[in-house]
Amino acid sequence: MSSSSSDRRLQLALVAHDAKKDQMVEWALSHADQLQKSTLFATGTTAGRINASVPDLQVTGLKSGPLGGDQQLGAMICEGKLDGLFFFIDPLSPMPHDVDVKALSRLAIVYDLPFASSPSTADFILNGLFASKA
Repeated sequence: MSSSSSDRRLQLALVAHDAKKDQMVEWALSHADQLQKSTLFATGTTAGRINASVPDLQVTGLKSGPLGGDQQLGAMICEGKLDGLFFFIDPLSPMPHDVDVKALSRLAIVYDLPFASSPSTADFILNGLFASKA
């Protein structure tokens, strides 16, 4: 028996570049009420930081982004296993794994997945995802 879309937990991915990890933790903390109603995945260090700082959330950690975590999330996008991608990107820092970042954003676009790259956009997308479940 399948559950209705309003009964299913949202599956969300959280990723942040090193210079944006504090911002991601702050955002997750300020949205903990909504996020705890979701199933959360994050690349390694981001998951560890959120789990340590936001005790109400349980984030499943994948590999670190440069070590394959971005590809793991990409596979989840292709398989239709995510409802949203929240990837706080630092446009002012060099990105040694820039190819992975581009691949993830490209997949989000190809599969029409809601994709936020900043906290203000993330606010709108998260509220929109929850509004569409109501």
